[in-house]
Amino acid sequence: MVTLNRLSVEDPDDGSPLLPEAAEAAIPTPVSHWKRVVTKTDSREFFLSRYMSPGAVFILWTCYLKIQSELCLFSLPYRNENLALSLVLLIGGYSAVLIPAYFHLDQVATFSDDYKHPKDLVCTHILAVTLDHFVTLTKLFYVCPSFQALLNQSAALLSDPCQPRWCLNHLKPLSCSAGLLDIPVFVQQDRPASWDLSPPLGLQGSEEHLALALSSLPEPGLPPSLRREGSCRRCMVVGNGGVLYGSHLGSHIDQYDIIIRLNNAPVPGFERDAGSRTTIRLIYPEGAPHSQNEYKKTTMVALVVFKSLDLDWLTSVITKQPLSLWSKMWFWREVVDDIPLRPENFRILHPEIIHKTGQVLQKYALKQGNMVPTLGASAVVMALQICDQVSLAGFGYDMQHPEARLHYYETIRMDAMKAQVVHDVNAEKLFLRDLVAAGAVTDLTGAL
Repeated sequence: MVTLNRLSVEDPDDGSPLLPEAAEAAIPTPVSHWKRVVTKTDSREFFLSRYMSPGAVFILWTCYLKIQSELCLFSLPYRNENLALSLVLLIGGYSAVLIPAYFHLDQVATFSDDYKHPKDLVCTHILAVTLDHFVTLTKLFYVCPSFQALLNQSAALLSDPCQPRWCLNHLKPLSCSAGLLDIPVFVQQDRPASWDLSPPLGLQGSEEHLALALSSLPEPGLPPSLRREGSCRRCMVVGNGGVLYGSHLGSHIDQYDIIIRLNNAPVPGFERDAGSRTTIRLIYPEGAPHSQNEYKKTTMVALVVFKSLDLDWLTSVITKQPLSLWSKMWFWREVVDDIPLRPENFRILHPEIIHKTGQVLQKYALKQGNMVPTLGASAVVMALQICDQVSLAGFGYDMQHPEARLHYYETIRMDAMKAQVVHDVNAEKLFLRDLVAAGAVTDLTGAL
């Protein structure tokens, strides 16, 4: 067979071409030759030259920040102690990417004839998988040194016998103690009261709604299991703070007699850090968990009343008679119609808990006036009424580090708290810090 590689027609007189010369045809490389051609390139040289570009450095730095956020380096007030660890993580991230450069990629590559750089796909895949495995393994086996010290403290606390009336004995020396003693915990039918304040500080204007809700509660008052008479009880108030993430406190939390949770803070999927049981969950309608799995290991749900409609919602949940569409329109968020608990497992938190907590916080606030505390601070005051020893986990907003997690169950950052104007979180932090300093409560996550 003859192959014509060159064609030229010249004028016989002056030799000038009558037709342009045909360019030499490029012979395509057969598909079967791809592997043989690619193996001529050194894999390490290719990997380093292509992936250690400024873009790759940016990817590595992003991975490093992800590892920090997934662990506890953004969540603790011990950032200086974690400087060496941060450097180790950064070096580890680079190493995790550079190691594949020392392995030959030829044996694992599969190429097609329409792809210009057949190793791009392989290197990119190795980069992604290696970084993902590095983050996953680090999260699986790593416990912050600061958290390890807190775990040891928690274990020592649980190993000691429960001390009756420990909280009250350590609360009395505080100047604010008078307002924190002998507060009723739940609203009861046999103890009618005249309400001078509207919700959430009282129930003025909601008397009819309250009467209807109480009539649907078989046991509206304090159950025998929560009364002080009898055995000594340890209580754990689980806050929603991001400092709880990565704490590994779950098994410790589950050992407490009474575990108090707030609103829709999830339990399934977060048992390692937050525990698995719930004795009392404080909620308002818009904050009630929508997943029925959240109530599986829940003993009691206590309603915090912010408006008269909240009492109507509780009545509808207990009696299994849904609210009208018109009533639901007045909630600022979609509410659940059903909570899989028996009627005797519901209570109404006494507004004096909210009121007294707000009065105490006024002593720490810069502005005066009726203050609405968070459910977290109110839960601590409630725990002081029914528990002999109180421990806290997941409390403390670290406003100095806006990149820190706000909640343990989501990635919203701390700077989101700047948008809210309802609660004085600085006053609450000072109040809780005084309780910890006096020994009335124990802070297991160390953010106060």
